Amino acid sequence: MEIALYRKYRPKNFKDVLGQEHIVDALSNAIEIGNISHAYLFSGTRGTGKTSVARIFANNIGTTGNDLYEMDAASNRGIDDIRELRDAVNILPFESKYKVYIIDEVHMLTKDAFNALLKTLEEPPSHVVFILATTEAHKLPDTIISRCEIHTFKKPSQDILKNLILCVSKNEGFKLDISGVDLIAILGDGSYRDTLGTLQKVLNSSKNKEINLLDIEKITGAPSIKLVDTILKAINEKNINNAIQAVQSAVEKNVDIKIFLKLILHRLRLVLLLRYAKEMSNEIKKEVSEDDYDFLKNIADDSEINSNVLKKFLDAYTETSFSYIPQLPLELALVEIIGQDSEG
Repeated sequence: MEIALYRKYRPKNFKDVLGQEHIVDALSNAIEIGNISHAYLFSGTRGTGKTSVARIFANNIGTTGNDLYEMDAASNRGIDDIRELRDAVNILPFESKYKVYIIDEVHMLTKDAFNALLKTLEEPPSHVVFILATTEAHKLPDTIISRCEIHTFKKPSQDILKNLILCVSKNEGFKLDISGVDLIAILGDGSYRDTLGTLQKVLNSSKNKEINLLDIEKITGAPSIKLVDTILKAINEKNINNAIQAVQSAVEKNVDIKIFLKLILHRLRLVLLLRYAKEMSNEIKKEVSEDDYDFLKNIADDSEINSNVLKKFLDAYTETSFSYIPQLPLELALVEIIGQDSEG
């Protein structure tokens, strides 16, 4: 594959944008009635489509490539860069009604640069539209935020990412195991770009057009689902030794503990849904393989896994980033869940 998948399948128009209907509808309606703001703030986690939507918006208000300017504030963050921009905005567009300036990672600007940008936002030329994009809106001065129309981008759901993976892999001539699709979606971590990056790694590394879960685990370096299920089984059987040994096995295989916990959380959630929301069983059957469904259903029917168990793993997931020993929060969660019961 010569072209990166995230570039090849980047949305070209509003109807291609996935999972951001609230933003697409608002912007489309504004364009239709001619109510264009002078400044927009697009905030949201990485890879959720902020820059793509900004480009589509610019195109839909008639801005050509000659009048579209993109600036990476991570590299051009000083006051001189913004002063240069302030001078440029006063020049009329070459061939469009609007000049559009997309400033990515705008939270990276220096304090002096923000002050210089503020003066332009306070009295912008009528032919200029600013689109500020950021993953950390809380780092922006309130004076900047108050002068923008704010649109918050949501992380895509698992279903949206899985449908994207299935569509792209089919278009590229590959067929993926459904459990493998689920794994790639989890590894994508709510980012279209990261999901397609992981998918590209899988497709580029595979010798076959049909790719199973085991192949995907090996290529991505993700922990084996069997190892994840060992944890669930140990919780169900209240066997702390097996649980700790599974964690040790993950460590020995250099597994990323946060990814390991993420997969555990994903499986635990399905168990809880099968236990407490039985009407969702048909939907879950579509998400996982037949063997996976049977395993999860047996756990749900035979265990006392509840919301408290899930909460302890959520806490462990959060604490892992700050732990000197990465696996320690997971081990402590298992001791709290299983160990006390075993001793009693």
